[in-house]
Amino acid sequence: MDIPKLIAAQRAYFETGATHDIAVRRRALQALQASVRRHEEVLCSALRADLGKSAVESYMTEIGIVAGEIRFALRNLKRWMRPRRVPTPLFAWPARSRVRYEPLGVVLVVAPWNYPLQLTLLPLVGALAAGNCVVLKPSPGAPATAAVLSEIVGECFPEELVALVPHAPQAVEELLTQRFDHIFYTGGGTFGREIMVRAAERLTPVTLELGGKSPCVVGAEADLKLAARRIVWGKTLNAGQTCVAPDFLLVHESVCDRLLVELQRAVERQWGSDPRFAVDYPRMVDGAHARRVAELLSTAGGETVCGGEVLEEERYVAPTIVLNPDPQSRLMREEIFAPVLPVLTFAELSEAADALLAADRPLALYYFGDEREGRRLCERVPSGGVAFNDVVMQVSSRRLPFGGVGASGMGRYHGEASFECFSNCRSYFLGSKRFDLPLRYAPYPKRLLGWLRRLMD
Repeated sequence: MDIPKLIAAQRAYFETGATHDIAVRRRALQALQASVRRHEEVLCSALRADLGKSAVESYMTEIGIVAGEIRFALRNLKRWMRPRRVPTPLFAWPARSRVRYEPLGVVLVVAPWNYPLQLTLLPLVGALAAGNCVVLKPSPGAPATAAVLSEIVGECFPEELVALVPHAPQAVEELLTQRFDHIFYTGGGTFGREIMVRAAERLTPVTLELGGKSPCVVGAEADLKLAARRIVWGKTLNAGQTCVAPDFLLVHESVCDRLLVELQRAVERQWGSDPRFAVDYPRMVDGAHARRVAELLSTAGGETVCGGEVLEEERYVAPTIVLNPDPQSRLMREEIFAPVLPVLTFAELSEAADALLAADRPLALYYFGDEREGRRLCERVPSGGVAFNDVVMQVSSRRLPFGGVGASGMGRYHGEASFECFSNCRSYFLGSKRFDLPLRYAPYPKRLLGWLRRLMD
């Protein structure tokens, strides 16, 4: 694929003004909606091949989320595009002021492998709703899903509107040498920093959806059975390869032993006595990732309460709980991205807050227990998002902007936030020709300063 030629064609098409038309945007979203629906079965098969996902998990975490996002955008697009009137200062009367959300131009979306459908198409929905031309770069780590995505994009859109760049050596490197009006990246922090450096060369704005070690704090007042059930679900979803999965637990010392029992019961209830043979239990994306998890466990220290089995050739990692691992181990310094759950204890909430403040800002912060205590914790510890008495589910709401803070990312998307992410919030000041205040022009009257103080304060 000739990338410079592709981007030049997209820019030429954008400059015709065609994508400013709501009808063009609606047709693009409707075409995507119909194609995703037609490809549902083949997408489920592709996600099973890439990540071992069941049809239920594929629909719940990928296909259904995309379908819902498209419906939400179609239902609200007219309102989002409508110019918004804002008050005009009295001293500028009788002028009028408006805000319009206008498309940025040609945008690049670089997607990861862990949710290869959702994290490619959700930004695409927002970019199309906002009236942009889009270059998509899916991850080669999920090749079956990338192949279906290529088919969907090819049948839905002309290349000058949306184009998918297939995997090729140095493809991302070549893309980053081009001029875009926005770059949207989801993935690891290391490459996120590289993208930010490259974008800075052209002053290109970026949205970085990264990850990190999202903590889950379990207070003394928590419903331990409920907490265990939800934590295990969130930690084993997609085999732990979820950027907002609870990365580790901080548990009040008075309830730790009971919670460990409930966690093991929850693993068995959800996945049976041997999850390896559970039909719906997902897999690591590849053997190398499974091998990395085995290395993390081998150097973690602490006590393996349950699990610990890693089969590289089967891409299998058992649901694993590690009590009191070495704080300096790789398990506690790196994002785990696997169904491995370290557990540490605390005596006072302030102690837990101090430990979290010493680390990078997480993408999510979870708290099980009394909501007032949870609010106290959140007032001290910043994070991209928060959930009380649940995990992961905050991502499911299209009315909650999603994104990180600090090392976990920058920018927000989902629902209307996606439309705003890919738009230029443009100010319009509509001056009046009916009245021209002479006092604004020099030479200024002596009393003007006093009048201005009253009018402008």
